[in-house]
Amino acid sequence: MNDPEAPHFPAGEDLLRRALNARVSDVLAEPTALDRATNLSIRLNHDVRLKREDLTPVFSFKLRGAYNRITALTSEELSRGVIAASAGNHAQGVAFAARRLGIACRIVMPRTTPSIKVAAVRRLGAAIDLVGDSYSDAAEYSAQVAAETGAVQIPPYDDVDVIAGQGTVGLEILRQAPRDLGSIFVPIGGGGLISGVAAVVKELRPHVKIVGVHSSGSEAMKRSIEAGQRLRLDRVSIFADGVAVKQVGAITFELCRNYVDEIITVSTDEICAAIQDAFEDTRSILEPAGALSIAGMKRRHATLGLPPGAAVAIASGANMSFAKLGYVAERAEMGQLREAILVVTIPEVPGAFLEFCGAIGDRSVTEFNYRLGSRTSADVFVGVEVAGSEELQALCEGLRAKGYVCDDLSHDDLAKTHVRHIVGGRSAAARDEVLYSFEFPERPGALFDFLRSLGARWNISLFHYRNHGSAYGRVLCGLEVPPSDRAELNRTLDQLGFAYEDETESPAARLLLGST
Repeated sequence: MNDPEAPHFPAGEDLLRRALNARVSDVLAEPTALDRATNLSIRLNHDVRLKREDLTPVFSFKLRGAYNRITALTSEELSRGVIAASAGNHAQGVAFAARRLGIACRIVMPRTTPSIKVAAVRRLGAAIDLVGDSYSDAAEYSAQVAAETGAVQIPPYDDVDVIAGQGTVGLEILRQAPRDLGSIFVPIGGGGLISGVAAVVKELRPHVKIVGVHSSGSEAMKRSIEAGQRLRLDRVSIFADGVAVKQVGAITFELCRNYVDEIITVSTDEICAAIQDAFEDTRSILEPAGALSIAGMKRRHATLGLPPGAAVAIASGANMSFAKLGYVAERAEMGQLREAILVVTIPEVPGAFLEFCGAIGDRSVTEFNYRLGSRTSADVFVGVEVAGSEELQALCEGLRAKGYVCDDLSHDDLAKTHVRHIVGGRSAAARDEVLYSFEFPERPGALFDFLRSLGARWNISLFHYRNHGSAYGRVLCGLEVPPSDRAELNRTLDQLGFAYEDETESPAARLLLGST
């Protein structure tokens, strides 16, 4: 079924013409580099190239589309100034273009925007409004201000001139890549970059495969294409904030379903591992959305193999919050399957620890958590360095052969995000305990606001919160709630307005936190 709101989308020939005439060279004196990723090429046994959009003046491809759109404005429109809603990269592109052209610029950003991005936009001379907790809030306010002031809105992706500007990335790849170019991996948020690249490349070399890559929990384009119409997601994962879009554009939707060959979804751990891959090959640190295409390329290689010919991954941005680096490094080892997270039951007798360490062998232990839980057995949380899935499987089988009960939690998000930091054994004092995980917008006072919203009717028996430098905070909370109050609890949680999940029956929670 066609989307009734979708306008007639431009043909590939039209977008190619527009991309060829885009004024991107005004702000990019030279094409961004297409570097061979030596380490990745060796590991994947395939010719891998990285299109270095992280090397633009604003460390993102967004400058291309923003500048091309603004230079298409009339003199009268330029005199009114421009306004844009953005959580970061598009804002920097618009602000840079506006300063270059000497026009007024106003940017509306969510209050959750990392300070590094706010500071970068402010340095470029734009006026900034911090409004709401999400891009949607900022976009609504931006439209209101535009209507009141006459400022021209610069869309982040659903605009033909923006798409054509991003399409210049595809033109450069075709000029720079080996003649046997077989595939291009492109991150997908609202669809501006992949629409431009796909339309241009397919017009000139239709055999080249265009593979889109989503972050898990933000698959708006994939789900829309599968449904045959644009869908609006109720919520999106915000780890890769540059692609955290609830609804794709009407134009980009039509272009993607006509020109994109395949869409892959990758996890947070895979993204973190891809950031590490890019660093090891380039010594640059990509933001999560910037490394998305590398993660997708690796996933495709591991599942179906890569199409014949050189493979290009677009490194789309490097506006990384420094506070996020610790979390990325922690999760990258799991994304590379270099660290396993295990829960092993050992006897509660003298010498049991020593015997267990002997069973692990000469592998490096990255983490060991334990607390006395009973007088007969103990569950220990252990991190172990491994060299991939085969060694992990061999380790688990070896421990079981020695009589240990062993559970692999390497892919359990609750275990990796919360439990590994709060292992403390079962609590005999906790009664009628339930466990819930929450996400709430991360801003000054957010944790206090969350606790105040939760109220004091039920006793908190467990609480873990870590600020990862992301736009959203994540909490694991235990509450003592009698069975007769469970329905009332769920009604209360529904009214809070925060995303939440019941984790009471999670294997990690039952094994290590005493959830019953």
